[in-house]
Amino acid sequence: MATLELTKDNFNQTIESGKTVVIDFWAPWCGPCRAFAPTFEAVAEENPDVIFAKINTEAEPELGGAFNVRSIPTLMVFREKVILFTQAGMLPKSALQQVVAKSLEVDMAVVHAEIAQQEKAALVS
Repeated sequence: MATLELTKDNFNQTIESGKTVVIDFWAPWCGPCRAFAPTFEAVAEENPDVIFAKINTEAEPELGGAFNVRSIPTLMVFREKVILFTQAGMLPKSALQQVVAKSLEVDMAVVHAEIAQQEKAALVS
Protein backbone atom coordinates (compact mmCIF):
# COMPACT_ATOMS: atom_id res chain seq x y z
CA MET A 1 0.00 0.00 0.00
CA ALA A 2 1.34 3.39 -0.92
CA THR A 3 1.67 6.01 1.76
CA LEU A 4 -1.16 8.48 2.22
CA GLU A 5 -0.57 12.22 2.12
CA LEU A 6 -2.29 13.67 5.19
CA THR A 7 -3.71 17.18 5.24
CA LYS A 8 -5.92 19.04 7.67
CA ASP A 9 -8.84 17.98 5.43
CA ASN A 10 -8.32 14.21 5.79
CA PHE A 11 -6.42 13.97 9.10
CA ASN A 12 -9.36 13.36 11.46
CA GLN A 13 -11.03 10.90 9.11
CA THR A 14 -7.79 8.92 8.87
CA ILE A 15 -7.08 8.91 12.62
CA GLU A 16 -10.70 7.93 13.35
CA SER A 17 -10.60 5.04 10.85
CA GLY A 18 -9.97 2.49 13.61
CA LYS A 19 -6.71 1.39 12.01
CA THR A 20 -3.19 1.86 13.28
CA VAL A 21 -1.75 4.97 11.62
CA VAL A 22 1.99 5.60 11.34
CA ILE A 23 2.76 9.22 10.45
CA ASP A 24 6.00 10.69 9.17
CA PHE A 25 6.18 14.48 9.64
CA TRP A 26 8.64 15.70 7.00
CA ALA A 27 9.56 18.56 4.64
CA PRO A 28 10.88 18.52 1.07
CA TRP A 29 14.04 20.48 1.98
CA CYS A 30 14.98 18.08 4.83
CA GLY A 31 17.87 15.76 3.93
CA PRO A 32 17.24 13.27 6.75
CA CYS A 33 13.54 13.20 5.74
CA ARG A 34 14.47 12.28 2.17
CA ALA A 35 16.93 9.65 3.46
CA PHE A 36 14.23 8.11 5.71
CA ALA A 37 11.55 8.02 2.98
CA PRO A 38 12.66 4.69 1.37
CA THR A 39 12.70 2.99 4.79
CA PHE A 40 9.22 4.33 5.58
CA GLU A 41 7.93 3.15 2.19
CA ALA A 42 9.50 -0.31 2.58
CA VAL A 43 7.93 -0.90 6.00
CA ALA A 44 4.61 0.42 4.66
CA GLU A 45 4.72 -2.25 1.93
CA GLU A 46 5.32 -4.93 4.58
CA ASN A 47 2.27 -3.84 6.63
CA PRO A 48 -0.77 -3.52 4.34
CA ASP A 49 -3.19 -3.49 7.32
CA VAL A 50 -1.56 -0.37 8.77
CA ILE A 51 -2.00 3.12 7.35
CA PHE A 52 1.33 4.81 6.64
CA ALA A 53 0.93 8.52 6.08
CA LYS A 54 3.13 11.54 5.56
CA ILE A 55 2.50 15.12 6.63
CA ASN A 56 4.46 17.77 4.76
CA THR A 57 5.07 20.31 7.54
CA GLU A 58 5.69 23.04 4.96
CA ALA A 59 2.26 22.53 3.37
CA GLU A 60 0.46 21.69 6.64
CA PRO A 61 2.08 23.83 9.37
CA GLU A 62 -1.11 23.66 11.48
CA LEU A 63 -0.77 19.89 11.87
CA GLY A 64 2.89 20.10 12.79
CA GLY A 65 2.08 22.80 15.32
CA ALA A 66 -0.87 20.90 16.77
CA PHE A 67 1.46 18.04 17.68
CA ASN A 68 4.40 20.24 18.76
CA VAL A 69 6.65 18.90 16.02
CA ARG A 70 9.88 20.83 16.54
CA SER A 71 12.24 18.78 14.39
CA ILE A 72 11.82 16.57 11.38
CA PRO A 73 11.53 13.84 10.57
CA THR A 74 9.22 13.05 13.47
CA LEU A 75 7.39 9.75 13.64
CA MET A 76 4.07 9.21 15.45
CA VAL A 77 1.88 6.14 15.78
CA PHE A 78 -1.84 6.51 16.46
CA ARG A 79 -4.25 3.75 17.32
CA GLU A 80 -7.89 4.34 18.22
CA LYS A 81 -7.19 8.10 18.31
CA VAL A 82 -4.42 7.64 20.92
CA ILE A 83 -0.75 8.48 20.32
CA LEU A 84 1.19 5.33 21.22
CA PHE A 85 4.62 6.43 20.03
CA THR A 86 6.40 9.62 19.07
CA GLN A 87 10.05 10.20 18.24
CA ALA A 88 12.03 12.80 16.36
CA GLY A 89 14.72 11.56 14.01
CA MET A 90 15.25 8.77 11.54
CA LEU A 91 14.84 5.14 12.51
CA PRO A 92 16.60 2.20 10.91
CA LYS A 93 14.28 -0.25 9.17
CA SER A 94 14.48 -2.84 11.96
CA ALA A 95 13.55 -0.24 14.59
CA LEU A 96 10.59 1.01 12.55
CA GLN A 97 9.43 -2.58 12.06
CA GLN A 98 9.65 -3.10 15.81
CA VAL A 99 7.68 0.10 16.56
CA VAL A 100 4.91 -1.04 14.22
CA ALA A 101 4.83 -4.58 15.66
CA LYS A 102 4.74 -3.35 19.28
CA SER A 103 2.00 -0.82 18.45
CA LEU A 104 -0.15 -3.62 17.04
CA GLU A 105 0.34 -5.67 20.23
CA VAL A 106 -0.90 -2.96 22.61
CA ASP A 107 -4.11 -3.86 24.47
CA MET A 108 -6.16 -0.76 23.70
CA ALA A 109 -8.84 -1.62 26.30
CA VAL A 110 -6.15 -1.20 28.96
CA VAL A 111 -4.95 2.06 27.38
CA HIS A 112 -8.47 3.52 27.25
CA ALA A 113 -9.11 2.46 30.87
CA GLU A 114 -5.88 4.18 31.97
CA ILE A 115 -6.83 7.35 30.08
CA ALA A 116 -10.29 7.34 31.66
CA GLN A 117 -8.74 6.89 35.11
CA GLN A 118 -6.31 9.78 34.52
CA GLU A 119 -9.13 12.03 33.31
CA LYS A 120 -11.23 11.13 36.36
CA ALA A 121 -8.29 11.86 38.69
CA ALA A 122 -7.73 15.21 36.98
CA LEU A 123 -11.36 16.19 37.60
CA VAL A 124 -11.09 15.32 41.30
CA SER A 125 -7.92 17.34 41.93
